[in-house]
Amino acid sequence: MALLIPPDDAQDDALLAGINTTPLVDVMLVLLIIFLITIPVVTSSVMLSLPNERIAASQTRPDSIIISVDRQGQLFWFDVRLPNADALARRLSDVAARVQQPEVQIRGDRQASFEGVGRVLAACQRAGIAKVSFITEPASLQ
Repeated sequence: MALLIPPDDAQDDALLAGINTTPLVDVMLVLLIIFLITIPVVTSSVMLSLPNERIAASQTRPDSIIISVDRQGQLFWFDVRLPNADALARRLSDVAARVQQPEVQIRGDRQASFEGVGRVLAACQRAGIAKVSFITEPASLQ
């Protein structure tokens, strides 16, 4: 702390006490320099908008369409095996023509290649399906 001595013409002989702000400014400047150096290191160079995970379980509505992809990449409409991707595209175009489009839910086997799931997503996009979601299993708490 520093003491300020009043000029001689002051009527009161009391000393004025004030805070010396020089050390505070020095510390703030050092912190500013540290933050300016470390912030570019911490931030990523690629700006992405990552999705947030929902904890709440989604409910399957009765009108939802469930498409499954097994390990071999075979497609299933509910429990019925589809012969090829053209059959899936025909069914999806029929669904897309409805006034109230149902949600398409994709179930992919954990060991299925992305190609099978990608074909389903591409078929949904070409058909004009507005809402597509994925069905997953909750992580077990062990």
